[in-house]
Amino acid sequence: MPSFNGTQYLRKGYDLIWQPNIRRFVFIPLIINFVLLTFASIYAFNLISDWYSSLPIWLETHVNSPDWYIRWSAEALNWFVTSLDWLLWPLIIITVLITVFFMFGFIANWIAAPFNGLLSEAVECHLAGDSTAIENLSLTDSFKDIPRLIGREWRKLTYYIPRALLCLILFITPISMFAPIIWFLFNGWMSAVQYIDYPNDNHRYPFRKTLSDIKSYRSGPFGFGLFVMLLTMIPIINILVMPVAVAGATNLWFDHYRK
Repeated sequence: MPSFNGTQYLRKGYDLIWQPNIRRFVFIPLIINFVLLTFASIYAFNLISDWYSSLPIWLETHVNSPDWYIRWSAEALNWFVTSLDWLLWPLIIITVLITVFFMFGFIANWIAAPFNGLLSEAVECHLAGDSTAIENLSLTDSFKDIPRLIGREWRKLTYYIPRALLCLILFITPISMFAPIIWFLFNGWMSAVQYIDYPNDNHRYPFRKTLSDIKSYRSGPFGFGLFVMLLTMIPIINILVMPVAVAGATNLWFDHYRK
């Protein structure tokens, strides 16, 4: 498959959500994303504040622990805090933001699955030039598909959890300094999987086709997913990320993976 720039599809997605025949499908995903991102921002801020204030107490308690591993971890962390605090805290903040925003985004995608599927279908019809099909799209039909959509989201969750746990284990290993980078890259990959799966699901293609599609040329979808993750961490801009990502991923799928 020829190479392509995945990041350009977020710009295309932004242009698509303002099309007159697509705008009405954007409102509900936008509201869901706004509400959950607001909660995510408050939660992330409180989490970072609590961790920052409790760290000195934890270090003082555990640096003399009889358990060698806890003592080693506390000493290593204490060295980081005293010697590399200029590097440690940005890494902690980035890790927390990635984790919180991605997990809240995952919840948002569960809640918004019927609406995102409908938006993806509307975008595909628009790209195919089928305006009549867009007019016939019904939210009622999407609600009838909720059991199937929940099953699909569950399938993605079972793909995500074991791989996420492997990444999180890296935070308590000697290569923990690189763990935030690996965590960011992994969640970028999952963002590509999450959004490119919508058009495949609309056509009742199995989840393994989504994985096969993305793996057939990784850099394009991977760049798309990383850009989604990056924008998710930027306040105000992140409100638009979900509908823009759905539209952009559908455009990407239409251009490169449609049978």
